Amino acid sequence: MSFRSDIFSRLFPAPLPLFGKACAAALLTGVCVVVFAPVLPPALAAWCALLCGVGLWWGWPRARWCGAVLAGLGWVTLHAHAGLALQLPADAAPAEHALRGRVVELPQHGSRSTRFRFRVDDDATMPAHLRGRELALAWYDATAAEARAGAPVAAPLLRKSLRAGARWQLQARLRPPRGLRNPGGFDAERHALLQRLTATGHVRAPALPLGTPTGLPAWRERMADAITVHVPGPAARFVRALALGDTRGLGQGDWDDLRALGLTHLVAISGFHVGLVAGFGAWLAALAWRAFPWLGRRWPRPFATALAAVASAALYAAVAGFALPTVRTVLMIAVVAAARCARRPTTVAQALALAALVVLLVDPLSVLAPGFWLSFAGVLWLVWCLPGRGVHWLRTFMAAQGVATLALLPLTVALFGQASRAGPLANLLAIPWWSLVVVPLALVGTGLEALLDGAGRWPWRAAAVCFDASWWVFGFLARQPWALWWAPQAAVAAVPAALLGVFWLLLPRAAGMRLPALLLCLPLLWPSRDRPAPGEVELLVMDVGQGLAVWVRTRHHRLLYDAGPAAEGGFDAGERIVAPTLHALGEAGLDRVLLSHGDRDHAGGMPAVRRAFHDPPLQAPPGAVPGAAMGCSRGDRWHWDGVDFAVLHPPPASPYAGNASSCVLRIQAAHGVVLLTGDIGQREEAALVAAVPAALRADAALVAHHGSAGSSGAEWIRAVSPRLAIVSAGHGNRFGHPRRDVVQRWRTAPAEVLNTADSGALRLWLGREGLQVREQRVFERRWWDAAERARSAAILSPVIQAANGPEG
Repeated sequence: MSFRSDIFSRLFPAPLPLFGKACAAALLTGVCVVVFAPVLPPALAAWCALLCGVGLWWGWPRARWCGAVLAGLGWVTLHAHAGLALQLPADAAPAEHALRGRVVELPQHGSRSTRFRFRVDDDATMPAHLRGRELALAWYDATAAEARAGAPVAAPLLRKSLRAGARWQLQARLRPPRGLRNPGGFDAERHALLQRLTATGHVRAPALPLGTPTGLPAWRERMADAITVHVPGPAARFVRALALGDTRGLGQGDWDDLRALGLTHLVAISGFHVGLVAGFGAWLAALAWRAFPWLGRRWPRPFATALAAVASAALYAAVAGFALPTVRTVLMIAVVAAARCARRPTTVAQALALAALVVLLVDPLSVLAPGFWLSFAGVLWLVWCLPGRGVHWLRTFMAAQGVATLALLPLTVALFGQASRAGPLANLLAIPWWSLVVVPLALVGTGLEALLDGAGRWPWRAAAVCFDASWWVFGFLARQPWALWWAPQAAVAAVPAALLGVFWLLLPRAAGMRLPALLLCLPLLWPSRDRPAPGEVELLVMDVGQGLAVWVRTRHHRLLYDAGPAAEGGFDAGERIVAPTLHALGEAGLDRVLLSHGDRDHAGGMPAVRRAFHDPPLQAPPGAVPGAAMGCSRGDRWHWDGVDFAVLHPPPASPYAGNASSCVLRIQAAHGVVLLTGDIGQREEAALVAAVPAALRADAALVAHHGSAGSSGAEWIRAVSPRLAIVSAGHGNRFGHPRRDVVQRWRTAPAEVLNTADSGALRLWLGREGLQVREQRVFERRWWDAAERARSAAILSPVIQAANGPEG
C-alpha cells in the first residue's frame, strides 16, 4: 500500500451511516466552531460550505463526517446571519413607532412595571422592518416628576389590564437588543438572538386594547388565574409553575432556594416531565389496545403507542407555551417514535444521535442555550454509565443520581458558575415526589379545568398540599450555608479538561488511578486567581447601565464603591449584576461597602449586595442612607496591604445634599493613583481644586456624574490630568451622558476616555508594569455583540457611501 493511500484510508476508513452517531458528532463540531468563534464568517462562504458539505455528506459515504462538519459550518452561519437580520441595526437610534399586534406570552406584572412579548401584525400598515416580528417590551408607570411634566406614559390601571393573547394598539419606543457585559454575567444579546427578538423597548401613551384575548396564551393565563383562585396559600405559585410553566409568581428568594437545592430543572415544565407525560400517554394507548383487541386489527399497537407518546408530549409542550426545552424534548421523542414506527432497530445512543441531528437541523443556534448541553449530555452519560437490565430499580435510580451529579458538574459550573452541594440529596427526594405525585395532580387538575370550570380545584389543592409537605424540608436545606457553592470563572480550556477528567473517573475500576482525573478537574473547580501584590491594586468598573459600581481589591482586602442602580419592583443591579460578578471573580466576602451618596443609581443595589455577602460594614456620607456604620468625610483614611485610601470630599460636618455630598475616594498604590468621584458637580470640583490640589493628580479617574454637563470643569480636568478617564453610563440613556463636550475636554487633557456602555466592564491594574486596562467586550468578543456590530457599521458606513456615490 502506498503512503498516499494509507493516509486516505486513515482519514476515510469506511462508509459511515447517513444519520449515524459519527455524523451527528461531526455536525455538532461544525456548528460549535462557528457559534463560539469571535467573528461570523460571511454569508457567501457559508453557502459554499453548506453546498459542498451536503454533497459530501450525501454522495460520498467515506467522507460523510467531513461533509457533516462543512454542512454544520454553513448551516449555522446562515441561521446566524438570518437571526441578526431580524434585529434592528445595531447602530440604530431609539425611535418611536405606532404598532398593532398581539401579546404572545404571559405578561410579567410588577408593582410599577409590566414586561411582555409582543408580535407586530404582518400587514402593510406596520413599519416594514417590524412586520410579523417579536419585540420585548416594558410598560412603566410614570414617576411623580414625569406625571407633573405631562410625560406620555400610559395609566397604571390600563397597564395591569394587559393579558396574554390580547391584541393592542400602542406607541412604543424601540431600540436594538443590547445588554450589559460583565464577568460571568447574563448575556442579553445572546438571549435575544435565541428568542429571535427584533427589538426591545418601552410603551408610551397612547395604548388601546383591541378586543378580548384569544388563542393558546389566553388559555394559559386563564388556567393560571384559576389556580390562583382555587388554591389558597403560597403553594399556588409552584402549582402554576409545575402545571403550566408559569414562573411569574416565583420571587428572587424562591429562585435562590431552588438554585441552592439544584431543583430549578424540576420547577418549570422540564424535558424530564415531558418525557414522563409521553411515557404515560404511551402506557394509556397500550392499555387501550390490550383492553380492546379489535383496535390492533385497524392499527398496530407499536404505532399507536409511539403516536400517543408524541401527541402527549406535544400537548404538554403546548401547555408550557412551547418553551425551548420542551420543544427539544418533543423532537427527541418524535425521532424515537419515528424509528419505532419504521421498525428499525435502534439503540438509545443511536436515537439520541438522530435527535441531535434533528435539533441541529431545525435550529442550530440552540447550542447557545445551556439546556441543549445539559439535556443531551445528561442522557448520553446515563446511557454510557448506567447498569444494564436485571438490576434492581432502586440501585439504578441511585446510580443515575450519582452519575448525573458527577458527570454534569463541569457543565453546570461552566454554564452557571455555581453548583449545589445539597442537590444530590434534594433530587433524591424531589424527583420521585414532585414528578410522580405533585406534577400528575397538577396536570389532572389542568385537564379537568379545561373540560369544566371549577373541576380542577381539588386536584390542584391536593398538588399544593403534597408540595407543601416537602417544601419545608427543602427550605431548611436551601438555607444552610453549605448548600450552594459559587465557582470562580475559569479559562475556556478548563471545561474540556474537566470533562475529560470526569470521563476518566467514570471509567470501569480497572481503568487505573483516579488522581490524574481529579487533577484535570482542578482548573475548572479551583482556578488560579492572580491577586495583587502588596502595594498593588485592582479595580473593576462594572457595566451596570446608568449607575455606578466599582470593585476594588488589594492583596487581602476588598472594597465595593457604590452598588449599582435599582428600580422599585424592577431591575436590581445589586442582585443581577454586582453579586454574580463578584462571585464569578471568586469573592466570597467584602471588607467594606462605600456608597458615594444615596441616589438609587448608586445605592439602589446595596441591600441585595449586603444580603449576598453577609452584611459587610457600610460607609456613606452622613444622612445618605440608613444603617451606615461609618460616615464618609474629608480626613477619613485607612491603609490596606501597602495601598492608601483617603476621602477628599465632602467636608466634615456638612449637611447631606445629594450629589453635592458625594464621597470622593483617592486610592494611592505604589505605582499610581485612582480617583473615584461619585456625582460631584463643578462647584464641588472647584472647592477640591482650591482645598487639596496636590491630592487630585491621578493616573485614572472616574468622570463625575456619568459625564453630565454640570461636571468635569476645565480646571478640574487640568488638576487631575489622568491618562485614563472612565465613564459609567447606560447605552443611549435619556440624559445624553456622557456629553460630547465633556468627553472632548477629557481627551484634550489628554486622556483616553472609555465608556462602559461601549466597552463593557473595565478592569484596571496598578502594578509593577504601570496602569493596565482590559475591556470586557474586547476580552470576550462575540459575533452577536451589539457594540461590536455598531462599531463595524460606523467604520463601514463611509466606505459604502463612497462606493455608492453621491446618489447612493
